[in-house]
Amino acid sequence: MGVSLPPEGGDPVGLEASFILYGAEGSPMASIAPGGIPDLLDSIFRSESRRILASLIRLLGDFDLAEDGMHDAFAAALEAWPRDGVPDRPRAWLVSTGRFKAIDRLRRTARFSTPLDTLAEPPDEGPSEGLEEEGVEDDRLRLIFTCCHPALPPEACTALTLREVCGLTTEAIARAFLVAPSTLAQRIVRAKARIRDAGIPYEIPGRAEWPGRLDAVLRVVYLVFNEGYSASSGEALTRPDLSGEAIRLGRLLLELRPDAEVMGLLALMLLQESRRVARVSPGGDLVLLEDQDRSRWDRALIVEGKTLVEQALASPRVGAYTLQAAIAAVHAEAAEASATDWAQIIGLYTLLARVAPSPVVELNRAVAVAMRDGPQAGLDLVDALLARRELEGYHLVHSARADLCRRLGRTEEALVSYRQALGLVQQGPERRFLERRVAELQTSFSDPLSK
Repeated sequence: MGVSLPPEGGDPVGLEASFILYGAEGSPMASIAPGGIPDLLDSIFRSESRRILASLIRLLGDFDLAEDGMHDAFAAALEAWPRDGVPDRPRAWLVSTGRFKAIDRLRRTARFSTPLDTLAEPPDEGPSEGLEEEGVEDDRLRLIFTCCHPALPPEACTALTLREVCGLTTEAIARAFLVAPSTLAQRIVRAKARIRDAGIPYEIPGRAEWPGRLDAVLRVVYLVFNEGYSASSGEALTRPDLSGEAIRLGRLLLELRPDAEVMGLLALMLLQESRRVARVSPGGDLVLLEDQDRSRWDRALIVEGKTLVEQALASPRVGAYTLQAAIAAVHAEAAEASATDWAQIIGLYTLLARVAPSPVVELNRAVAVAMRDGPQAGLDLVDALLARRELEGYHLVHSARADLCRRLGRTEEALVSYRQALGLVQQGPERRFLERRVAELQTSFSDPLSK
């Protein structure tokens, strides 16, 4: 697999494998000089574009029209803001302008089935900065529920949500699912058409519908979080805007439905997020879990996450997110890496493998076994996994094997596995880490493969 998203059913964060591999509203923008407008808009696009898109989909009822309107709004801002100044509430301005730009498109192309007066206020009123306030906080959650409607195939739900909610490119999602970009693009197009043709409502469903929708929604929220916690590609290890948004959605879900697995998912995200700052060096490089400065972990998030884990574990039915959160809590309790209770982690992974079996869970358990029983015990389990060929495209399995071989002094094998991981990794910090490992091994060993 080319990016850090795992095979279906896997553990997106890949905690144990990672162990050994390793703005805008309310800010004083009116004072920004005109020359800084392009940079400001770029920042707003990166941090706010998916919220703006979700609001426009609610207002316009059409994915493609909303996306066109959003891009038109940013283009209009690039022209208007240097002349008129930055509005007090830029996101509201962009949503309102995007709505009117979309309506203008409809007038020009005359391809609409909904009367324009149901979409627009009178055109001479101009952009209304209060237009996006009603219900805007729930827009991304509405969008996730729409993308996860049971009328859509599961693979289409995930692809559509990663595209529309996370803003991942079609190429990045295609790499994650090991399909051609054209195939993935058609999957997304068909999902949008199904939503339109079936009249799927853009809303948070009533409580009676939750049981059939909740699992898909929880998975998608976690995928959003994972893209923020460990970006699938690029030079930044994390995307705090996405991880923060996923946590916000998790809190909202818990308010709407105090389900044990919702509680477990929120706990898991909080416990993972507590380590985010310590995972990156000042130069943007990856810091291994065992090397992190644990004084930089966010204790408030850890306390909140552990409290939620304890409540979720008291449920009669303990699910996969709760078990993963319990594993993260064990890591959080260790004052230093050497104090980690690996026996407890192995037991939790064994239970997780029964509740939600997947090769990624087995990989993480193998690494935990290596930490308790030694690298050879872990390597035997990793090699058995690789023999099944289920994870051969997942870079973390190769980096895990490489590190275990390195610890055993099997340098030549370690170099081969590191190179296999390098051929699959898409993220800059992870790539640099692997390259450093290769360079370190080559200085202490004459590599016959390099001759």
